[in-house]
Amino acid sequence: MTSYRLVKASDSQDLARRASQTMASHIDLALDQRDRAQIALSGGSTPAVAYGLLGQEHLPWDRVDVFLGDERWVDAKDEASNALMISKTLLAPGPGHQAAFHPVPTVELPSAEESAKAFAALVEKACVGDPPVFDLMVLGLGDDGHTASLFPGTDAVAVNDCWATVGRGKGMERITLTAPVLSAARQVIFLVSGAGKQLALQRLMDPGESPERTPAKLVQPRTPILVLADEAAAAGL
Repeated sequence: MTSYRLVKASDSQDLARRASQTMASHIDLALDQRDRAQIALSGGSTPAVAYGLLGQEHLPWDRVDVFLGDERWVDAKDEASNALMISKTLLAPGPGHQAAFHPVPTVELPSAEESAKAFAALVEKACVGDPPVFDLMVLGLGDDGHTASLFPGTDAVAVNDCWATVGRGKGMERITLTAPVLSAARQVIFLVSGAGKQLALQRLMDPGESPERTPAKLVQPRTPILVLADEAAAAGL
């Protein structure tokens, strides 16, 4: 059974600071054990501040491969692009700029399905294992219980025979890593912020909750999942 370790931050700024320090520690640990580290990051406003702080950490960034857990099928210059957010935060001028970023191929390919195939190939080439193993998987949690672009009631939730697929949610096509890849990571961290996430977080940590209703429950690594949440999100836990 998947286990969770909840760490509460006092507010969003404290959450960003703790998240940055925790991510840096896991990257350091991975690089102590292997030549390169592979990390996958989530989009969203909650982690963006943390990535900005992380990019200022003095790590051997030239040995780090950075991927996204999911991406909207938009141009990389679109304001909705997670790749654009990463370029403005983690990859901004500073130490983190040396990391090797592998964005999801999107509208340069003819369809979202082709993008998913290309992204799966990128991941398979960079990461060892079957499914591919990331050293660190950073995930968000939607108020509907989705994570990456695995939305309740969509086909992507049931995909387990490939490493990336098309997710459809909130009126957009998206490319997302599938549950087997999310679960294969050596360390999974959920970053959760805001009162609007209280119910979703309670459902995530409920052993009896259904993955069909809360797809974030599909993430089932061998190691305990670290949940970093601010007081507003973790109220009542």
